[in-house]
Parts: sequence; structure tokens; C-alpha cells
Amino acid sequence: MSLASRLPFRHAYAAGFPGLGSQAVPTDADALDYLSRVKAADGAGVETGVAVALDAFIRDAKELGVFSALKACCILAGARTLAGALVPVVGDAPTNVADGFVEGDYSRTAGLTGDGATTYLDSGRNNNADPQNSVHHSIWVSAQGSAVSVPIGAGFNLTGATRCAVSFGTSVVTPRIREAAPQPGISDAPLSGSFFGYRRSAAAASLIRINGSDYARTTTSEVPFDGNVFVFADNNNGNLAGYTDATIAFYSIGTSLSLADLDTAVTNLLTRMKFALLTGENPAPYDIDTLDYVVRGYENGGTLE
Repeated sequence: MSLASRLPFRHAYAAGFPGLGSQAVPTDADALDYLSRVKAADGAGVETGVAVALDAFIRDAKELGVFSALKACCILAGARTLAGALVPVVGDAPTNVADGFVEGDYSRTAGLTGDGATTYLDSGRNNNADPQNSVHHSIWVSAQGSAVSVPIGAGFNLTGATRCAVSFGTSVVTPRIREAAPQPGISDAPLSGSFFGYRRSAAAASLIRINGSDYARTTTSEVPFDGNVFVFADNNNGNLAGYTDATIAFYSIGTSLSLADLDTAVTNLLTRMKFALLTGENPAPYDIDTLDYVVRGYENGGTLE
């Protein structure tokens, strides 16, 4: 393992040791702001390799044109502690309601795991904060849950609900995107290890993205439900529904965007971050296919040693 890549990103020698080479460090202003806030919550800065992965995500999101559409967003992985993982990239910090999630529910490489019964996050963003016909929700599912649940959403089956029920056992997704009536279910492969999101871009145009495939809908939107979006459960007019025991490493809420481009940015983020944490190396010198290959090797019991 490289010692330099494991140093905290603010360390005097994070960029390298004199006479012994150098390494990439985070430089994007928004990334540095986020990393500094995570450091304050964690009590120590993340390793330089992890910081570079986070910096690359924000750069990718900006280059792909999706960063400005993120109005509430958390990377629920990478940080040293649960407190750090709940620091938002942008927007309000989520509330760990009744301190339901504990440190043992958190993994730096996989994310946060629900219990399917009581634990959830209140995102702090109202479902009606984004326009009726410009909205998105997304998550990264590291491990699928064991039952029918709502990993992110608001409104249950009320007017203007924005949520998707996911049957993890049968891999059927039933969306509601600014609408009370459920739309026909979508059958797709298991969600584990993949991006999942939905958006509305016009009064009669919405889209769901699962496992790299897009499914378009033409149902008509309704006035958005008035209530905060929850993660790991659905906000049923102030009550709770659809608790999930899935493991989630990322979520975002905001205006309409390219789900394919956000998928690319988040997928690359998780790959780079896992590489840094599993190998102790800085991901910057390597292309994403190489990083993915190495990560899959580690996840199947291999090492670089």
C-alpha cells in the first residue's frame, strides 16, 4: 500500500514526499468544502485516495451537467464515521430520526443498511420544493432488501406522490412520479450493486432507470405531495410506510436531469472510492475499467499483493 494515499487529504505530505514522487489531491472548491465538513464531523480527514474519488465525482457531475440539479445529496459511504456519511454534498443534512441508525449499520465501502422496521432518514427536502414537472430521486443500492419496500419517497398513494415501491424478491418496481395511482410495474434484474432513479421532465413525461436501462412513461403529473422525502422509508402523510433493509451508498433529490449521466458519475464514484479503501492506493492514475476490475477482484477474495 502507498503511505501517501493513506494520509489525510489535508496532511502536509498528502501531495507526496519531497524527492519521492507526487500524487493527485482534491482541488475542486465544492469538493474541498464538502471534504472539510466531513472532516469536522468525523474528527479526521479522509484518506487522500478517498478524497480524490470524491473530488472526481463532483468534477464528473459538473462536466456531465447534473451537479446543479442536485438539491439534496448524501454519499452514504467513504467517510470515516456515520456522522461523516450524513454530511450532505449539497442541501440540508438528513435527520437520523430518533438516532435509529448506529455505527454498526454503516460500512465505508457499502453504505448504510436499514433494518426494515424502524430506521430511516428524513432528507429535510420537501417533495414540493422542486417543480411539479421537474424532479428526480436517485439511490445507489449496494445490497438489495428482503421484501417489498420504498427505499426513497414521499406521499405513499396520495395525490402528487413521488416514490417507487420495490419488490426486492421479484425485482418488480412500481413507480409514482407526481401521481397517486401506481403505474404498471417494471420487472428487471436484482438491484444489488447498481444505480436506481426516476425523474419527471414534463407534464406527461417521466422516466425510470434500473440497472442501466431506461423505461419511459407518459402519465400526467399532479400537484406535488406536501411533505419531506424520506430515505429507507416512505413518508405517508407524516406516518411511515415501506421501511427497507437494503444497503444504500448514495441518494439525491432535486430537479430533472439525465439519469444516465448521474448513473455514470455515481457508479464511477463508488468504484474509485472502493478502490482507494480496499487497496490503500490513489485511484487517480488509473482508468475506470482498471479500477472496476481490481475492485471486483477484491470483492471476490483477491488482492494486489
